[in-house]
Amino acid sequence: MSLFAHTMSLPTITLVLLFPTTKIHDPQQPVYALDHDVQNKTDKNLLKYKNIEEWATEQGVDFYPAGRGIGHQVMIEEGYAFPNTLTVASDSHSNMYGGIGALGTPIVRTDAAAIWATGRTWWQIPPVVKVELQGKLPKGVTGKDVIITLCGLFNKDQVLNTAIEFHGEEALKDISVEDRLAIANMTTEWGALAGVFPVDDATIQFLRKRQRRIELTHFDNKNLPTLKKGEHFVHPRINDTSIQDLIDNALKPSPSAVYSKTLTLDLSTLSPHISGPNSVKVANSLSELEKQDIKINKAYLVSCVNSRASDLKQAADVLRGKKIKEGVEFYVAAASSEVQREAEEAGDWDTLVQAGATLLPAGCGPCVGLGTGLLKDGEIGISATNRNFKGRMGSPSALAYLASPAVVAASALSGKISGPESYTTSTATPSFSIQTQAPVENNDSATPAETLPNFPAVIKGELLFCHSDNLNTDGIYPGKYTYNDDMTADDMKKVVMENYDPEFVNIVQEGDVLVGGFNFGTGSSREQAATAIKSRNIPIMIAGSYSDIFKRNSVNNALLLIESPELVEDLKSEVGTSDLTKRTGWKVDIHVAEGRLVTRNSEGKEKTYKVGALGKSVQEIWLANGLEGWVKERL
Repeated sequence: MSLFAHTMSLPTITLVLLFPTTKIHDPQQPVYALDHDVQNKTDKNLLKYKNIEEWATEQGVDFYPAGRGIGHQVMIEEGYAFPNTLTVASDSHSNMYGGIGALGTPIVRTDAAAIWATGRTWWQIPPVVKVELQGKLPKGVTGKDVIITLCGLFNKDQVLNTAIEFHGEEALKDISVEDRLAIANMTTEWGALAGVFPVDDATIQFLRKRQRRIELTHFDNKNLPTLKKGEHFVHPRINDTSIQDLIDNALKPSPSAVYSKTLTLDLSTLSPHISGPNSVKVANSLSELEKQDIKINKAYLVSCVNSRASDLKQAADVLRGKKIKEGVEFYVAAASSEVQREAEEAGDWDTLVQAGATLLPAGCGPCVGLGTGLLKDGEIGISATNRNFKGRMGSPSALAYLASPAVVAASALSGKISGPESYTTSTATPSFSIQTQAPVENNDSATPAETLPNFPAVIKGELLFCHSDNLNTDGIYPGKYTYNDDMTADDMKKVVMENYDPEFVNIVQEGDVLVGGFNFGTGSSREQAATAIKSRNIPIMIAGSYSDIFKRNSVNNALLLIESPELVEDLKSEVGTSDLTKRTGWKVDIHVAEGRLVTRNSEGKEKTYKVGALGKSVQEIWLANGLEGWVKERL
């Protein structure tokens, strides 16, 4: 297992030092890459980078400095994320590794510290969904259009907290590895924990091309061993032996495999699609949005999903010999320094420069709301990134759309959402289907509940209702605070839910039981989304469902979670959804180990809800005040 950690590594290092160990368990496991906030040249930020690099050197961990690129891209380029391996990262877009045939899935910051200290972590095995791709993509339709369409068509949490297997031998022949990486990357936004493509001839050819490239550039990588005179270079991960092993020992799904759902999508019926505004759950065809004459202020070709060489070429082909529209700002950053070098060699980088693009360093910038070019109040942007949550790329009053690199470039050229001149307008309706496997009967309900000593048998409080479904981590804890390591619990309690409802902090009271909608906590892996809620002295949450990464953060930080779709629907019906945050007047007794809620509404009427019990493992972590304490007790 490989583990990637980005600029948020420093707080993780701090956690490791709190354990009774000063050494990383297996220095070959972690990889550090400085990719977030790389435009920040303050003394404080540079000191953070220096400390991370010194720690990596001390521990013998591979390290990539600011400017080398986005960590996920580096993981692919340097073979840490390799087919048929498990590769995790303390970042929600770890799913991207599935494009190369690795099982990529996110962990969170405290998980990373525990892995560094012990080499171990925990998972709950998710349901597996089969996505069958059929047909052939029409000209001008990309992997980005595929995943935008999937997010829009199946937008009712059909794949929430599942692992996705992509199938379709004939269809996949025309989908490049770069497009597969983009699709797998945004399975995160679709709600899945992983999105894995099969290892096929396209994968092998991609690796061989990368192998040839590394043979010319390996001198620049300080993490590779120095060659002795006359010694032939062999990359430790991408080499003839490792590639041949993929061919000789191919992994295939079992013919008798059972999937919780089977989704099909006919690629031949697709057209360019756009997400938004401010939601990946809303997708419209390019032809439909072109009719609306939507003027834009900014365009972005950045991020880990769509800034590879093939993406930059798509944009360059649209802009060659032309200038972007006056008044439009067009921001470009390569996914890595190697990608930028490849684009420069091809002439595509210079084309983008000559067209009037504003260049940013290889790394994470506007996509995470950091650095130059953020959306201002009332502005409209179109981006080849993976998230367009309200307030993520700047002002909460701005509108953000997501599209393919070619559509982003064409929009920058015309000053409004539009496609390249070469595109044929299509009004085709995507053809798709879904089949659900009947759930297996669970007869474990008779198992007696166990409450550990000192764990509360009952938690009581008033229900505070934040009704919105898909309430994301940017809404819970804005990105502009995420990289401020000096934020205390008192600071957090003043800004929690700021992007969702600024009035939340004036309504919430100590001891409230917060109730959310469905897919609560979707989005990034920021741990502060859980700790900020906990900072308001909220002991337990209830929601219709949770994003799994938020669930991990909550368990790891001793914030208890209960799921009750029935209660959420009752609150929506009886309390209503007119207020973003509502004091319901409902009281609740939560019998946490028994899996039972008893509510009393404002008129005193009682109702009992059956929910999942909090098991022994969750209780143990809570009693240790989180995973950090739990690990300390066992080292």
